[in-house]
Amino acid sequence: MSKEFVSLNEDHSSSPLYSADLAPVPAEKRTWNTASLTALWIGMAVCIPTYLLASYMMRGGMNWVETLAIITLANIIVTVPMALNGHAGVKYGIPFPVLGRSSFGINGIHIASMLRGLIACGWFGVQTWIGGLAIYEIFIAATGGESEMGLSVGKFICFGIFWLINMYFVWKGTESIKWLELLSAPILIVMGILLIVWGAVETGSFTKVLDQSTHLAEKTASLVYGEDGSTSVSIQTMEKKYGSGSRAKEYWFSLDEKASPGADAQWLPIEKNNFKISDKRVEAVALAFRGEANGKTIQSSVITVLPAQPRQPGWLSRIWDYILWLTIMVGYWATMSLSIADITRYAKSQKAQVVGQFLGLPATMLLYSFVGVFVTCAAMINFDNILIAEDAPWDPVALMGKFDHPLVVIAAEIAMLIATLSTNIAANVIAPANAFSNLVPKKIDFKTGGYITGLFGILICPWWIMDEISNLLIFVSGLLGPVLGIMICDYFTIRGMNLKLDELYEEKGIFSYGGSGFNKSAIIAFVSGVVVALIGFWVPQLSFLYTTSWFSGFLISFVIYYVLMKNNKEHYKTLIT
Repeated sequence: MSKEFVSLNEDHSSSPLYSADLAPVPAEKRTWNTASLTALWIGMAVCIPTYLLASYMMRGGMNWVETLAIITLANIIVTVPMALNGHAGVKYGIPFPVLGRSSFGINGIHIASMLRGLIACGWFGVQTWIGGLAIYEIFIAATGGESEMGLSVGKFICFGIFWLINMYFVWKGTESIKWLELLSAPILIVMGILLIVWGAVETGSFTKVLDQSTHLAEKTASLVYGEDGSTSVSIQTMEKKYGSGSRAKEYWFSLDEKASPGADAQWLPIEKNNFKISDKRVEAVALAFRGEANGKTIQSSVITVLPAQPRQPGWLSRIWDYILWLTIMVGYWATMSLSIADITRYAKSQKAQVVGQFLGLPATMLLYSFVGVFVTCAAMINFDNILIAEDAPWDPVALMGKFDHPLVVIAAEIAMLIATLSTNIAANVIAPANAFSNLVPKKIDFKTGGYITGLFGILICPWWIMDEISNLLIFVSGLLGPVLGIMICDYFTIRGMNLKLDELYEEKGIFSYGGSGFNKSAIIAFVSGVVVALIGFWVPQLSFLYTTSWFSGFLISFVIYYVLMKNNKEHYKTLIT
C-alpha cells in the first residue's frame, strides 16, 4: 500500500456508523489518475449553467473581458480549498460525511451533509430539466414539429426520460461515472471549439462578434424624462446582419407594466429611436416589438421598461459589482468544495488530485464561459428572428434549436445531453447519495441514496427555479462557506492532517464529543458564520457581508472554530493525542 494512504486497524463492520459505501476505499480500488480527475472536471465544468452564468453576467452589465476575468479568478480561488479539502479523501479514502464527523461530530455532520445534499438535489433537478429540454429539441428536429413555448406535456415526458438515464448511471455505480467523464471530456471540448468556429465563420469576423457583446450589457429600452414632465422611451433594437436598419419595424406599449399585446393590439411604426409615450412622468411601461424574418411576422417578448440608469465609468466605482459576481461564481462550486473527498477518495495520489483539479477546473470554466459569451453574441448577429437582446438564446439548448438542419440540431443536442449528464452524475448525485447513506448506513446504501436524490430532484419542481440560479447561488454561498471554513480549520490547523481513522466509525469514540454526537464548537462557529454571511440580506447597511457571503462566512467560522477548539484545552488534548 502507498505510504500516502491510511487504512483501518480494526474491524468496524458491526458499527452502525459503518457500511461498505462509507468505508475507506482500499488501495487497489484507487483507479483515478491525473487524467481521470482532469476529465472529471472538464465533464462537470462544461455544462449549460456554466454557459448561462457567463451570459447572465453580460446581461448584468459586464463586458466580455470583465466577465472572463471574474470567472477565471473565481475558479482559481475555489480550486485552492477544493485541493485542500481533497487531501483527506486521498489520505484516508473516506467520503465527505465521514470526514466531517471529525469536526462536527458523528451526529452534527448530518447538518452539514444534508445541507450540501439537499442543495445538490436542487441542482440535480435543474440539470435534469435542462437535459429533458435537449431531448425535446431532438424530438422536434427529428419530427419536423414546432417547439412549444412554456411548459408542455412533451417537455415533462422528456424530463422523465432523462431522469431515467441518470438513474441508470446511479445503478451502475462510480466506475460508470469515471467512464462517462473520460468519454465526454474530448467530445465537449470539440463541441465548444466548433461553436466558436461557427460563430466566427457565419459572422465573417471574430472581432465583430465580440463587438456585439456591448448589446448584451445594455438595456433594449429605457425611460427618459423631459423638462416638461413628459416621458419618452429610448430604444436600441437589433440591427440586420446585412445592410442597415433595425430588424424591428413596429412597437407596442402599455402604461400597465404587466400587460401584453392581444389580438387587437395597436402596433405603431418605428420611425426613430426615441418616442414620446406620455405627457406625464411614468415609472414603468410594458414594451414589445414586431418584425419579419424568413417571410414570417415575428414578435419579441414583452419587456418592462424602467428609467435609465447610467453605467458608472471606471472599475473602482464598480468594485462591488465585481465582488458580487465573484461570490456568485465561487458559490457555483461551493458544494463540490465541501464534498470533494467523495471524489478524491478514488485518486491514486495527492499529486493526481491536486494537478487534476487545477488542470481541469479553471481552464475549462474559462473556455466554456467564453463559448457562452461568444456564441450568444454570434447568434444575435446571425439569427434574424432575434429582435432584442433580451431574446438572445442564452442557453445552448435554445440556441441549437434555431438551426435549420435537423441533423445539426440532433448532433448538437446530443452533445448537450452528454454535458448535462456528466455534470449531473458527478456533481449532483455522489454527494447527496453519500449524505443520505450516512443517515442510516446499515439501511441506505449508495444506490438507494442516489434514488432518493432523484426523487427530491422531481419534488423541487426545477422548471420553476431556472431563472433564479444566480440569486440562489449567492444565498447558498453564505450557507456553505462556513462549513468549509470549519472543515479546513479542523483538518489542517487543529489536527495537522492526522485523523484517528478508526475513531470515525466508533459510536462512543472521541468524535461522539461526550456522547451527544455534536461538537458544540463547530455548531457555534457554523451558526456564527451563517448569521454574519446572511445578515446583509436583511440589514441594508451590512449588505457587503451578503455580497461577500462565501468569503465572510468562511473566515468567521474558521476563526471562531479555531479559538473555541484551542481554548477547550481538556477536550482538545483528548482529540489530538
